[in-house]
Amino acid sequence: MKKIIGLLCIIISFLSCIDEKDCCVNFEPVNVTLKFTQNWDGVPLTSADFNDFKFTTQNGESISINRLRYLLSNISIGNTIKDYHLINSEESFGSEIILEQIPQGSTFLKFTFGFADLDNTDGIYQDLNSVSFNVPAMLGGGYHYMQFDGKYKNNSNQDANFNYHTIRAVNKTDSTNLIFQDTSFEVHLGIIEIKDDTSIEIKMNIAEWFKNPNTWNLNELNSVLMPNFEAQKMMSANGTSVFSLGEIN
Repeated sequence: MKKIIGLLCIIISFLSCIDEKDCCVNFEPVNVTLKFTQNWDGVPLTSADFNDFKFTTQNGESISINRLRYLLSNISIGNTIKDYHLINSEESFGSEIILEQIPQGSTFLKFTFGFADLDNTDGIYQDLNSVSFNVPAMLGGGYHYMQFDGKYKNNSNQDANFNYHTIRAVNKTDSTNLIFQDTSFEVHLGIIEIKDDTSIEIKMNIAEWFKNPNTWNLNELNSVLMPNFEAQKMMSANGTSVFSLGEIN
């Protein structure tokens, strides 16, 4: 009996050491790099692809991309939060960020596309003000979620401009009583295993903005979309399938 008790004590002591070791490893903080990439149904978008008719929408319009910049906010890895981040695809500005002091182990990754109403206060983000990411006061102020500009071949096969700009939806039927709808949305990318110097790719499939669940007809909805209440809600719905988790290294 004494031998059995002694053996149990050794096993319990050994397991305690393992638990203690695992605890120390799991919660040792590391740096995590988030890399933001863009693609068209799996074909990577590079700076060389801008201003060239290389892509075709679900509705059949040939388009060129002239500008694509978008805002993510409340970027969260576990309890670590980055308040907001602007990505400019053409200039590769903001293509990655480094989050420091992230505990190792399994945790979730999520973010908000654009600013939720609570954070969408007009004029308070000086860096966004300086790059003209504001929304005009006549539309309620605040900030864009995305500025996506380019050209498309219209029904006459002529080059025409499109401005696929997403903001908080505003109903201007009564200019003295604007009605707003928060059209930002939260993206959950699942549980990530954080290890030493982890790099995580966050992919945007640009083609999804034009096809799911609303097949976008650029001949009908191409510009002046910011004050279009219904168009903003449609764009928000299409955006929920845009982002996905890429490579983790």
